[in-house]
Amino acid sequence: MLQVAGRRRLPERRRSSGFTLLELVIALTVFGFLLVALRYGVNTGLSIWNLQTRTVNKTWDLDASGRLVRALLTQIPCSPTASINPGLPAVAIAFTGKTDMLSFVGDLPTGFGTDQPADITLQLIGTRFVVNWQPHQHQLAGSPPRPTVTNILSNVDHLEFAYWGLPSPVASSPTWLAAWEGPSLPDLVRVRMKFSAGDPRHWPDLVVAPRL
Repeated sequence: MLQVAGRRRLPERRRSSGFTLLELVIALTVFGFLLVALRYGVNTGLSIWNLQTRTVNKTWDLDASGRLVRALLTQIPCSPTASINPGLPAVAIAFTGKTDMLSFVGDLPTGFGTDQPADITLQLIGTRFVVNWQPHQHQLAGSPPRPTVTNILSNVDHLEFAYWGLPSPVASSPTWLAAWEGPSLPDLVRVRMKFSAGDPRHWPDLVVAPRL
């Protein structure tokens, strides 16, 4: 009787000492599905992160360029006559606006906490929107300094400036003009830009008030 009872308990001990083959197969299958899901999940996350990084870089590029153009146009030094006689329009040292080019005397940072007056031209060279500048000289002494060309945006197909103001002193209402001859400043300057075909970037019209 004792031997029979002992023999009956052996299968129970064997089952409790490990996993069956079916349990191992199920566990390995579930583990394989988890690995596949983890792999595709990581790939999807990396793809989304790369797309977000490219989008942020493009947006940052446009934002930085817009801030630069706005800063240049709102920091045009004017004659002190405007503060002495508030009724007179703001008069710049030099300002000449055309459809495809804008030239003026503005302030550029020196990197030492100060600004220096410079002859600045915003224009399109090939497919590059650039700022062309050189130090402003009240009196020419010898050969003028060589201008510096700094790239603002690339892959630009079209650049257009427009100027809001009175077309003549006798005009009754202001309008958008294709050209502006200074030295008085227009009320508004509009910068319109289009990128080359296939470029997904979009530049909304930038409208700046130089007199501010």
